[in-house]
Amino acid sequence: MKFTDDKKNFDLDKVEPDYSEGYSWYVVGILMLFYALSFVDRQIIALLVEPMKADLGLSDVEMSLLGGLSFAIFYTIFGIPLGRLADSSNRRGLIAAGVVVWSLMTTLCGFASRFSHLLLLRMGVGLGEAALSPAAFSIIADYFPSHRRATALSIYSMGIYLGAGLAFTGGAILLGWAERTIALRGGEPLFILGNIQPWQVVFLMVGIPGLLMTFLLATVREPSRKGLKQSGLNREGKGGVGVPLKEVMRFLSENRKALFCHNFGIAFLSLSAYAGAFWDAAFFERIHSWAPREMGIWYGILTMAAGAAGVLTGGRLSDWLSSRGIKNANMVTILIASISWLPFGIAYPLMPNVSLSLTMLFPTLFTAAMPFGCAAAAIQEMMPSRMRAQASALYLFIINIIGLGIGPTAVAFFTEQVFQDLQMVRYSLVLVAGGGHIIAVGLLWLSLGSYSETVERAEN
Repeated sequence: MKFTDDKKNFDLDKVEPDYSEGYSWYVVGILMLFYALSFVDRQIIALLVEPMKADLGLSDVEMSLLGGLSFAIFYTIFGIPLGRLADSSNRRGLIAAGVVVWSLMTTLCGFASRFSHLLLLRMGVGLGEAALSPAAFSIIADYFPSHRRATALSIYSMGIYLGAGLAFTGGAILLGWAERTIALRGGEPLFILGNIQPWQVVFLMVGIPGLLMTFLLATVREPSRKGLKQSGLNREGKGGVGVPLKEVMRFLSENRKALFCHNFGIAFLSLSAYAGAFWDAAFFERIHSWAPREMGIWYGILTMAAGAAGVLTGGRLSDWLSSRGIKNANMVTILIASISWLPFGIAYPLMPNVSLSLTMLFPTLFTAAMPFGCAAAAIQEMMPSRMRAQASALYLFIINIIGLGIGPTAVAFFTEQVFQDLQMVRYSLVLVAGGGHIIAVGLLWLSLGSYSETVERAEN
């Protein structure tokens, strides 16, 4: 990437890095750890669908609102202003504040006993998590040159699958422990927690670690913003220079086709992914009689292995294509992965037994994960340095309001209102996830040419 002013031309990829390569990867590792933690807190509710329904008398739609729309509304509403803040303030401090908020809200879910209380607390989780990724994307982009960002952001994005997998595996272990412990006490209060249900214990146990781990962010140094330091706008490397909103909107408008097709294409991939992630536990229990505390362990391991391998493969493939002169390598990789998902993602809910379903699920999760590091890298590549966090926030707004906000609820709607049979959840998954992927493939195909043009404008 080149930066131009009245006096000099700078090639940002040839600028001497501020920190060693080892330290840069350490920063990615720390940010990935918190991204994983955020997904544990975000996805743990998917494991607890049936226990919470039984205890609180909730419907599928109400559970989908707790797991999807309530979180997505606050995540998306606050994501854009927090992204703008990340472009002009200390990003590390913003992330630390977010970690404290979402961890506290998750912990408090363990004391909630009404749908309304859980709804408000899940909104709080969304508010806290909205501070993380726009700032993290921007930090990573400033630690790495463009030809290595897809790999770096893919490693960060591994947090999605490590966190979601840990939510199922660790959550299943905690749920089993809580059920046994409460049963052995014969209904007596559990320690100082009083009369508490096993699902509430799980919320408490997954929320507290985030509060204890926030200190790790003190080891992350705020990098100088590439393009600003070289121009003299960021001499101290401590913060950014706010870009007028009018200028941001003008750039977005000039590049609307590429950004629209990218953002909405990834949004429909997210709709597909969140539909499965939220309802797979209920699917395995209802169709294959696999209890959450048993299913969660194996499903979590599968999610961590397939998801982490998939997102890392996507990043490596994109960087390999880029090194061979393919300008739109990120979008090509995303399109290949999206098409590859279709036969496996449509097949796994329809398999007659659990073994075949799990066999189909591994390539489903692998190909579903491949696009997401590349998608984040594509945003950094399309946007000038001073607009990256804001563009990332807009991207996260779109993919979460559609993916997390609509995906789980769409499955619940088809199951309860269209099929009117809880056992039909498998067909709801096929319709929602398969339909989302087909729409995404069309949008991503349309983005290929305009994406390259947008990257050229951002570089100049």
